[in-house]
Amino acid sequence: MLFSNLDIFIVASYCVGIIFLAQYVSRSQQGVEKTAEDYFLAGRSLPWWAIGASLIAANISAEQIIGMSGQGFVVGMAIATYELTAAIALIVMAKYFLPLFLEKQIYTMPQFLEQRFDKRVSLVLSFFWLAVYIFINLTSVLWLGSLAINSLTGLDLFTGLVLLALLSLAYSLWGGLKAVAMTDIIQVVLLIFGGLSVSYIALNQISDGAGVVSGLNQVYQLLPEKFDMILSQDNPAYKDLPGVWVLIGGLWIAHFAYWGFNQYITQRALGAKSLPEAQKGVMFAAYLKLLMPFVVVLPGICAAVIYPALEKSDQAYPMMMSLLPNGLLGLTFAALVAAIVSSLASMTNSVSTIFTMDIYRSFSNSEPSEQKLVNVGRNVAWIALFIAVLCAQPLLGSMESAFQYIQNFTGFFTPGILVIFLVALFWKKATTLSVLVAAIMSLVLSFSIFIIFPEYPFIHRMGLVFLVSGFGCYLTSLLQGYSDQEKAIDLSGISFKTETSFNYSTAIICIILTITYFLLW
Repeated sequence: MLFSNLDIFIVASYCVGIIFLAQYVSRSQQGVEKTAEDYFLAGRSLPWWAIGASLIAANISAEQIIGMSGQGFVVGMAIATYELTAAIALIVMAKYFLPLFLEKQIYTMPQFLEQRFDKRVSLVLSFFWLAVYIFINLTSVLWLGSLAINSLTGLDLFTGLVLLALLSLAYSLWGGLKAVAMTDIIQVVLLIFGGLSVSYIALNQISDGAGVVSGLNQVYQLLPEKFDMILSQDNPAYKDLPGVWVLIGGLWIAHFAYWGFNQYITQRALGAKSLPEAQKGVMFAAYLKLLMPFVVVLPGICAAVIYPALEKSDQAYPMMMSLLPNGLLGLTFAALVAAIVSSLASMTNSVSTIFTMDIYRSFSNSEPSEQKLVNVGRNVAWIALFIAVLCAQPLLGSMESAFQYIQNFTGFFTPGILVIFLVALFWKKATTLSVLVAAIMSLVLSFSIFIIFPEYPFIHRMGLVFLVSGFGCYLTSLLQGYSDQEKAIDLSGISFKTETSFNYSTAIICIILTITYFLLW
């Protein structure tokens, strides 16, 4: 792909601009040092628009842009279920989970588990999340991002890994969460603008200049099966998207675990000015989720019309970018880079938060100073990225699908994690042993099904393991006396009431999703 001097100037300006903007918005008053709360939770001062934009920027990366466009090329709009139904999970998180987390004034998810159970549960989950974030999330985002840049520019893969890591550190290392969250509005604008530009140019070309609506109609006439939201059993992709079960089955396990209890997602809401501000931000993210099919899936469907003979589906988005004129190409490439580095920055910030606040403080002989905590967090951030850069190619270089790599490994734990947090929040009789049993059962049962029944749909496996792990948690509590625990949360003192605007928005999103699935069933 040929980049003009204008494209190179635009990308370079983006990189320099985002670094300077991050330093500016996260600056401290002269003579005032950052506290741990400033660095890890932006001083609990984030406005709703920063929270919503940062949630999407942390979530959307090369995996979605390249991977979901590729799935759009192969499967069609059905893959957008991951994006559309996430809007409901976000609403549930804002209404029922956030009031409890913000009331506890926590920094991390493991810290909440320590308050509810004990340090054993907290440390187990802390080490687990560190391993997942470094060896699965960071490595996959780096590797997929480097692959995307390599396919577009020809840049060496390892060089791409290093440059992405350095850029994410350059704008996030000093400022912490505030630097990440306050600049993510720029990242999201670029991301959405880039994706919509690709869709617009592609549809206009398909219609020979007759416009987007005409182009979309032609795509539907040529490939009507690509617009089926619910796949039939004879569809080759049914194993990954098993029909109506995507709406009523195990996909919700992944959604609630990811959007409700994932540190690098919830950390944005924990840094909010107030509960209503956090809920507005999450609702903003839910609305943005409804746009994602047009941003990341539609370009792949258009590629099936313009470039039907692609050897690999992941080539779909880069090939569609080749249609863009110079200047717009640079902006869209900057949007891709923005999506990658914002996810990297979010993950490294969460790694440093968990290590510093849950592990370092636990093993420290004395209570460390605020400045010491900030320094430890900064060091952990660059060390985590350094490890991920070294491990990315050995772990992912020989894999056909990084998306499959992520699902296979995180999916072993996700049902158990969801059980742990749900009972921690809403069930007074849950004990420390019962949640540890649920975690072990989730791992053992998931791995057993994966080995013995490899063709069993991933979504079904998630649902089954969740139910069995939950039952194991219940039986353990029953055997231990089935009594209310001393550290259990008193829900009578928590208000789950939301503002009228939040309730109206919930109804609007539900109506939009109902109409969408009704029309594209």
